[in-house]
Amino acid sequence: MKYNRILLKLSGESLTGEKGYGIDEVRLNEYAGQIKEAAQMGVQIGIVIGGGNIFRGLSGLQKGFDRVKGDQMGMLATVINSLALSSALSAIGQKNRTYTSIRMEPVGELYSKWRAIESMQNGEVAILSGGTGNPFFTTDTASALRGIEIEADAMFKGTRVDGVYTADPEKDPSATKFDTISFDEVYDRGLKVMDLTATTMCKQNNLSIVVFDMDTYGNLKKVLSGENIGTLVHV
Repeated sequence: MKYNRILLKLSGESLTGEKGYGIDEVRLNEYAGQIKEAAQMGVQIGIVIGGGNIFRGLSGLQKGFDRVKGDQMGMLATVINSLALSSALSAIGQKNRTYTSIRMEPVGELYSKWRAIESMQNGEVAILSGGTGNPFFTTDTASALRGIEIEADAMFKGTRVDGVYTADPEKDPSATKFDTISFDEVYDRGLKVMDLTATTMCKQNNLSIVVFDMDTYGNLKKVLSGENIGTLVHV
């Protein structure tokens, strides 16, 4: 097995599925099924999920919300999504545990690196919610931070796009996909794999990022098995 422990970053916006807002139960259950398949392969899994399907701090700022309060609302949105994923995993028999970056028992346990690692070593999926617990940081940065903390072999960024392209493939039909690309080339080309803070943290700590299409069922298992799908971003 190439990967013993991974940090899986999921998009909150992808959870909307066909609904366009909130949580699509079909998409949620598909994610849970793929995560259980990965866990059955013996991979230890930590998960950070965004909250953009419910509330995004930056969009709140544009609507007149205080930035700090808006970001706190966004953090709570990630907790809602994390609880939904936890419920879906439990429903199909996959052991899991939800951690929160700020204290809010009994919603979830207060996050610590050591507790999260112990959970994963015991066969539980560790869902790491609440972002970094601080305003002005995205869930991209939270996933970079948590991935480094839990000593993940790589971060798997599940999106609706099947990798990193020379341009946005949804806007530019001539865009071509990279199989692999270095962090330096991501910088030089101005590609938006993750926000700059997250990308810099991953580079400095040698945490590779695998960008792949999570919305196609079975892709998580395929990419963990070494199939050539997605894009590897490396030092």
